[in-house]
Amino acid sequence: MLLILAVLLGIAWLMGFTVFHVASGAIHLLIVLAVIAAIVHFVQGGRTVARV
Repeated sequence: MLLILAVLLGIAWLMGFTVFHVASGAIHLLIVLAVIAAIVHFVQGGRTVARV
């Protein structure tokens, strides 16, 4: 789920930075959030919840 979020945020950043030419520094917050989401996804790994 976090990897999908990271990909979506990365795509939104690319769209905002290249297609729409957003000059605000706030658009870079999306890439920071995407990187954080990807790092959290890979750090947590494939943890599964054991069901009883």
